[in-house]
Amino acid sequence: MEGQPPACPLRLKNHKTDGRRDGMATMTHRTTFALDETTARRLKRLSAKWQVSQAEVVRRSLEQAESADESAQADPEALLRRLHAEGGGLAAEEAAAYMAEVREDRKQWRGR
Repeated sequence: MEGQPPACPLRLKNHKTDGRRDGMATMTHRTTFALDETTARRLKRLSAKWQVSQAEVVRRSLEQAESADESAQADPEALLRRLHAEGGGLAAEEAAAYMAEVREDRKQWRGR
């Protein structure tokens, strides 16, 4: 669509903007850092592909890295409870059949 930013795999849900239509965050801090040649090329390539500044690529990448880190550290019990609350997982009959199959496999493995 004309006038809208290109599709990007890292579209952020809680991304704050200054109201502009380019979807980029308002810059409030300047930072300088050194990159090896390969990383610099990757940064430029993503910047061109997403049609955003290199700083925006860094912001989006940081956001995704933090989100991935948070989900990787999620409490397994809480995840299981959410799965059950949302109705996910196996139906009771499927689960029973699966457990019966596992028990039979274990018996054969143990030689009983």
